[in-house]
Amino acid sequence: MTPEPASRHVDATDRLSDPQRMPRRVYVLRVLGMGLGVVPMAVVLRELDAGWASWAYLVFAGLLWPHLAYLVAMRSADPYRSERRNLVVDAALAGFCVPLMQFNLLPSVMLMTVVTADRINTGIRGLWLRSLPGLALGIVGGGFATGFAFAPHTSMTVMLACLPMLVGYTLSVSLNAYRLVRKVQAQNRRLAELSSIDPLTGLNNRGHWQVLAERLLREAGGGDALSLVLIDVDRFKAINDGHGHTAGDDVLVAVAGEIKACLREGDCAGRLGGDEFALILRGGRVAAEATAERLRAAIDRLSFPDRPGLQCSVSLGLAEVGPAAGSLRAWMEAADRALYRAKSGGRNQVGGDIAGSRALH
Repeated sequence: MTPEPASRHVDATDRLSDPQRMPRRVYVLRVLGMGLGVVPMAVVLRELDAGWASWAYLVFAGLLWPHLAYLVAMRSADPYRSERRNLVVDAALAGFCVPLMQFNLLPSVMLMTVVTADRINTGIRGLWLRSLPGLALGIVGGGFATGFAFAPHTSMTVMLACLPMLVGYTLSVSLNAYRLVRKVQAQNRRLAELSSIDPLTGLNNRGHWQVLAERLLREAGGGDALSLVLIDVDRFKAINDGHGHTAGDDVLVAVAGEIKACLREGDCAGRLGGDEFALILRGGRVAAEATAERLRAAIDRLSFPDRPGLQCSVSLGLAEVGPAAGSLRAWMEAADRALYRAKSGGRNQVGGDIAGSRALH
């Protein structure tokens, strides 16, 4: 007889989000673990020709207690705290089994190892330490009940009876560990996305975009031509003042959608902040100018049916960088100069910075 044979990483969310979650999760594992533990213990008791009291204890601890523990936890005012107490009781019940089997070596060692490991696997800080006194008390109590009879020899029959627990526990822990790893990996991917993606537009945020841009710039040193396009929404403050900030958000989302639509494999786009965007295009200046012009025209055609009178346009500044790439700062300054010329020239147009581009070479 042994407690639930599985790795249960329990955190505060079990208690705060759903106090019934932990008892339900432990219940299935406790039924499985204690059910498997009954097998070797029953074989040992049969070899010892044990009396009815030992068999009654086996039935209670291995078959009835898992259901009783679940009912106690679910009817408690604090199911989480009640289940933690149940896990300590599990250890005491398991400890009592060791002298009841007259310290039969393999099942006794297996039982104590599984109990201790399972307390650690719960993820509840310090639970395994708090369970050790219960385990020791169970062993001592069982010893007084049996006169500390000692018969450590393990027969082949008992060894075979231990196999379901050994195999079942190992596979159960491995499966739960696998599930945990997959869950952590998914959470890490989600955290990486949250830390690198602008939540409003879905583009790379400034920090992540700069990392990608630096990487592309280093690669350009090997001979790749790249073009940087800085994009600024024309008169964005007037849009916010005249239509409201939610309308401004709609414009940013729509502009970002058009930027995504023009991306090709290897291109890189991000929101630098406010109404400013940046786009790195693989290829030379001619191709980049064509892409920038298509993007400008697509944004100029945007309509917002739910917001009559709302229109938007963008100004774009383009700077090419060739094989002898300079710094990202210098590259952005060149594109920014081109953007300034586009805005000062009447907005809703693409500006180029030929001098700035040559300076980067």
